[in-house]
Amino acid sequence: MKELEHILGKENVKYNESMSRHTTFKVGGDAEIFAIVDTEEKLMQVIKLGKKVTIIGNGSNLLVTDKGINGIVLKYINKDYEIKELKNEEYELEFASGITNARIANIALQNELTGYEFAAGIPGTLGGALVMNAGAYGMELKDVVVKTKYLDLDTNEIKIIDNKEHEFEYRKSIFQEKNTIILKSTLKLKKGKKDEIQELMNSYAKKRIDSQPLNMPSAGSTFKRGTDFITAKLIDEAGLKGFCIGGAEISEKHAGFIVNKGNASAKDILNLIDYVKKEVLKKFGRQIETEIKIIGERD
Repeated sequence: MKELEHILGKENVKYNESMSRHTTFKVGGDAEIFAIVDTEEKLMQVIKLGKKVTIIGNGSNLLVTDKGINGIVLKYINKDYEIKELKNEEYELEFASGITNARIANIALQNELTGYEFAAGIPGTLGGALVMNAGAYGMELKDVVVKTKYLDLDTNEIKIIDNKEHEFEYRKSIFQEKNTIILKSTLKLKKGKKDEIQELMNSYAKKRIDSQPLNMPSAGSTFKRGTDFITAKLIDEAGLKGFCIGGAEISEKHAGFIVNKGNASAKDILNLIDYVKKEVLKKFGRQIETEIKIIGERD
C-alpha cells in the first residue's frame, strides 16, 4: 500500500504479518497490513486514508483469532510526555497513549513522583490501561487520570474528556463502548521520596513474581474478579488448575491466568475460556467474564 508506506516509511509497513509476534499470548493469525506509528501527526494521516484500522499498543491484553485481522493494524508507540508542576507538591504528567506503564512508572520514579507505582508491573501501554481501567493493589487508572484526548472515529472529531466523563468502573471505561483512538492522557501525581517509591515498586514486583506465571506467554489475568467473589478461587476450587485444551492451560500458579504452553492456537484458548465459564457456572452458579480483549475475524 504505497500511500501508507509514504506516510510511515517502507520499513514500518509489513504485509501478512503474524500477530503472534505482536501479542504476549504469542498466538494469532496474520494482519493483512501491519504498521508502526510513532507520532500523533502520522497517525492522523493514516486515519484520513479511510481504510479499516485496528489500533494496538503492546498487545498484552489481546487474543487475536487464528483467522487474523483484515485491514490495517497500527501499533502506536508514541512515547512523548510533558511534566507540569502545580501547587501543593502536585504534578500533572501528559503522556502519549503509546507509552508503556512501566516507562511511566520509571519516569515518575526519576522525578520523585508517587502515585503510579501500582501500574509499574501492568503490561502494555497507557492507552490499553485506560480502556480497561487497569489496576492493582487497591489502585486503578481512575485514581490518577485528569483528562484524556481522543479521536472519535465516527465523527472524525478530536475530543477531550475529564475524569468523570471516562465513566470508569471495574475494568471498564467509556472507551469500550466507543469507536475511538486514545491519543494522550494527563495524570496527576504527588511529590514523594525516591527511595520509598522504589521500595514500593520492588515490593509490588516481588508479589507479581511470586503469584503470577510471568515466565509463560499469557495476556495477563484472563478473567475479571466477580463483584462479590474471587474468580480465580472458584476456578481453583473447581479443580481446573493445570487443565489443558490443546496448548492452552489454566496456570498451575494462578488459576485466573490462561497460559500458552508453547503451541496453543487462539481456538484452544477460546475453547478453554468457554469450558471454564461452563464449569464455574455448573459448580457454583456464578457467571464469570473475560478481562482480555478478543479481536480478529471469526468463522
